[in-house]
Amino acid sequence: MDAASEVRDPLAVAWRDAIAALDPSADHPDGSGALDEPALQAVFDSQLESRHIDLVARRLRVDGHGYYTIGSAGHESNAYVAQALRPTDPALLHYRSGGFYCARARQVTGIDPVMDILRGMFASVDEPIAGGRHKVFGRHELAIIPQTSTIASHLPRAVGVAFTIGRAPKLDVAIDWPDDALAVCSFGDASANHSTAAGAINTACHIAHTRLPLPLLLVCEDNGIGISVRSPTGWIAAAYGSRPGLRYAAADGTDPEQVYSVATDLAQWVRTERRPAFLHLTTVRFLGHAGSDVESGYRTPDEIRRDLARDPILATARLLVSRGYATPQDLLDRDDAIRTRVAECARSLIGSAQLADARQVMAPLSPRRPDLVARAAAVAAPQADRQRWFGRALPEDEGPMTLAQSVNRTLADVLLAHPKAMVFGEDVGRKGGVYGLTRGLLAKAGSARVFDTLLDEQSILGLALGAAVSGLVPIPEIQYLAYLHNAEDQLRGEAASLAFFSQGQYRNGMVIRIQGYGYQKGFGGHFHNDNAVAVVRDIPGIVVASPARPDDAAAMLRTCVAAATVDGSVCVFLEPIALYASADLHASGDGGWADPYAPPGDWTATHVPIGAPRVYGDEADVLVVTWANGLHMSLRVAKRLADTSGLRCRVLDLRWLSPLPVDEIARHAAQVGRVLVVDETRASGGVGEGIVAGLVAAGFTGPVGRVASKDTFIPLGDAALTVMVSETDIETALVALAQA
Repeated sequence: MDAASEVRDPLAVAWRDAIAALDPSADHPDGSGALDEPALQAVFDSQLESRHIDLVARRLRVDGHGYYTIGSAGHESNAYVAQALRPTDPALLHYRSGGFYCARARQVTGIDPVMDILRGMFASVDEPIAGGRHKVFGRHELAIIPQTSTIASHLPRAVGVAFTIGRAPKLDVAIDWPDDALAVCSFGDASANHSTAAGAINTACHIAHTRLPLPLLLVCEDNGIGISVRSPTGWIAAAYGSRPGLRYAAADGTDPEQVYSVATDLAQWVRTERRPAFLHLTTVRFLGHAGSDVESGYRTPDEIRRDLARDPILATARLLVSRGYATPQDLLDRDDAIRTRVAECARSLIGSAQLADARQVMAPLSPRRPDLVARAAAVAAPQADRQRWFGRALPEDEGPMTLAQSVNRTLADVLLAHPKAMVFGEDVGRKGGVYGLTRGLLAKAGSARVFDTLLDEQSILGLALGAAVSGLVPIPEIQYLAYLHNAEDQLRGEAASLAFFSQGQYRNGMVIRIQGYGYQKGFGGHFHNDNAVAVVRDIPGIVVASPARPDDAAAMLRTCVAAATVDGSVCVFLEPIALYASADLHASGDGGWADPYAPPGDWTATHVPIGAPRVYGDEADVLVVTWANGLHMSLRVAKRLADTSGLRCRVLDLRWLSPLPVDEIARHAAQVGRVLVVDETRASGGVGEGIVAGLVAAGFTGPVGRVASKDTFIPLGDAALTVMVSETDIETALVALAQA
């Protein structure tokens, strides 16, 4: 790695020539500005570190060593934003915030940002946050939460972090940030147009309008171009300059004192007023979008040359020289020293150890400590507190209850036992949920812990993400499964990836309750009868629970809360709406679908290990593998066939859709010899495909049948029954399979 070769880079030549041309003999002002000499020198060094890392990244890629070339060149004025903040303020950074990262690292003893960032580019296992899984700006000691190639997807979480900082005093619980912290979130001008950004900023304004505290500093780093597409002049100011509830201020990245003054003023205002602010920081962009981007294909030479005069490094150098803090030669010598050090660091990392096998790669994805989870699931509030909450009759004294009642009572017990738990979503407060599952919780737990949100699933999940990474236990509700599709990237790109890209140093354990599936009577259509669960099963590491029976619902919900608390698991809790009020199984009044409530305390009775199925029946001719509504239908069909033809069925309720209990399925399949998969999701992309594939992989060679819903959206009215699995479908398939 030849450090001297970098001096010949056109960008390096430009800023060095400009620094050399500065006039050190001019009259020096008194230096009474807010930026003193140590602060200016620190920022200058941080800016140089970030710039030289960007230049060396290009050479590394050409030499076949590095893996990342999206840089921060031209954006280094964001180092002044870091200088205006505290290193304990949680930060979620744009991928061009290298100057910010280097400047913050200078505020904490013992951290070398150059090695941190270069290790990320080398995909080194020694990189301190992601451990070689991605090049990210993140480090736990710096309160920088890692984000990966963010196109605004981190903004909802940032709103959630700020919301949690503001909400913590009302909860009277400790969180992971200081009481007077603020959350800072940076993003680009092109990203500001993404619906995710628009939704998150709207949520921030909505929260501010309701006078709830939200200490959030949004930093839009505006270089005027998104890859190759120019942002319309004045657009960011027009779009965000006069939003109600959002204080706006602009700063020119070529004016260090202005950037620092504006950032300091906004930070102090956010910190004291606990309201959101928007810093519009104009920057330039050097070196194109990334190493593969040929900037000359869409920008003129004159335009690129004009930007060189706006180099933030030159702006800082000009201020240092004008104040008499340094001569041009001093700064060139400093540039030489930092360039040499960056090159030496890069050279020392060539051949760094990288992730070598799948086990290493996947290690942070889904840690499982079942014994600790089992103990945590048994945690209960003191009996006196439960008596005060529930009144005359405790849930265990109510007698058999429905699925909806069981979930309601379990949520109450969770809120009682876990002071950091919160329940929120659309209509969950005063109304108690569309189906009454959160009824009464607001009155007992209070509005700080049970509350309604605005009607935006992306923001609901963003609040959960921010609360969870701050140390709370959020239990958000998504009103219908179809509504999740508006916000599913918050699960995939943010929730599931956080532990993966931070090696578990940051976690966002949560339980997302989703009301879903089909078979609702009198209230249908595809938006309220949705059977598309592939989107959640496709996400690495998350837990997908899907109870059918009331007793399973209580135990599995406690397990999910415990897993979120102990292991930081992201749990999706899918509830079959059509079974909420069911009390009967085979005949009216038989009470076969109602179960007594087992209170928390004895984990053997109130805990279901993640991935553990439930089996009905012993000796059998056919094994039926199913879950949720399919379980209810299959048990009914199995009894009818046993009574009328003597056909015996063993019914295995998956209970967990991810991870699938493949080993248990295969074991029972081997015992029985024939398998029917009853899949209420769709034939393509449904759960049944994974079950059958698992059986094949396990070496099962017996007859396998499958009934699944049709590959279509679910229509309104009775026509829905023509496309969803029916008891007739199940019975026909069982008879045919038994004869195979």
